[in-house]
Amino acid sequence: MEKQSIYGLTIEELTAWFLENGEKKFRAAQVWEWLYIKRVRDFSEMTNLSKNLIAKLTTQFMINPLKQMVVQEASDGTVKYLFELPDKNMIETVLMRQEYGLSVCVTTQVGCNIGCTFCASGLLKKNRDLTAGEIVAQIMMVQHYFDERQKGERVSHVVVMGIGEPFDNYDNVMNFLHIINEAKGLAIGARHITVSTSGLANKIKEFANNGLQVNLAISLHAPNNEIRTSIMRINRRFPIEKLMDAVDEYLEKTNRRITFEYIMLNQVNDRPQHAQQLADLLKDKKKLTYVNLIPYNPVSEHDQYTRSTKADVLKFYDVLKKNGVNCVIRKEHGTDIDAACGQLRSKQMKKHIFE
Repeated sequence: MEKQSIYGLTIEELTAWFLENGEKKFRAAQVWEWLYIKRVRDFSEMTNLSKNLIAKLTTQFMINPLKQMVVQEASDGTVKYLFELPDKNMIETVLMRQEYGLSVCVTTQVGCNIGCTFCASGLLKKNRDLTAGEIVAQIMMVQHYFDERQKGERVSHVVVMGIGEPFDNYDNVMNFLHIINEAKGLAIGARHITVSTSGLANKIKEFANNGLQVNLAISLHAPNNEIRTSIMRINRRFPIEKLMDAVDEYLEKTNRRITFEYIMLNQVNDRPQHAQQLADLLKDKKKLTYVNLIPYNPVSEHDQYTRSTKADVLKFYDVLKKNGVNCVIRKEHGTDIDAACGQLRSKQMKKHIFE
């Protein structure tokens, strides 16, 4: 049986393990510091622990469950990683250089079952959820990558927008958030973390009660049920009416702004009338909502979709702005590598299948 990654334990869980195993509470704080401040990669490097304790830890846990398979660096500084898990499944992680710092986009599942017809992530169906340790390890692998280059750079922001539906792996994702947010560890501020969902209304309501000041983004991509159902299978289960009911509850309980992600698909959801429908949908939520217009990254397997023209994107943007909707056109990252989420993994999987 594969050992658990120690990265998957919150500070409270790690402390409990030490106490249950006859060790002093302060030892947990020491190990936490070794993992996240000094960022060692082997228990033997924890020099203030006894050999007996190191043996206990080594028997019970591994540190990093990921193996780096492919790294692609784009001209704009974006870095895309393909990692192999202990069971030989593969996942993607992306590092983006932003004006405000280094932002990492993490994956939460092996494959995805949400069924968005434009998305590369869903080309390979969900195999399993990632553990909290496997999600944390993505941050640590990226941080180690920069530590090795001795640039003194630190991962400062995290977006949970990689392969998979985060709220379909809710408990592991919540543990991940608590681990990276811990002030005595990575100390990534809650307001520097964004979790994206395709619209699991029941989980949005649960998320409203979790107490973390983490940002929420919703992949909307359409202003009405007809279009949304045609491009996002999840809309059959949670149509826009149910989704907006959950949004209203979230806004009432948290008073925190929600970002709506909107991929621009040529002649599908990018007409001025669609922009007006979107503005009408959000008219009573304008103070606490924000629309992110996203250029489409073409996927060869989904050749029915093409990118909206710049002129159409600007027309759409203008309609929203005239209606008082806060919106922005997302800056693209990594356009000279496998830009769409899931493309690198899909390409490598095909390579393994056909070689």
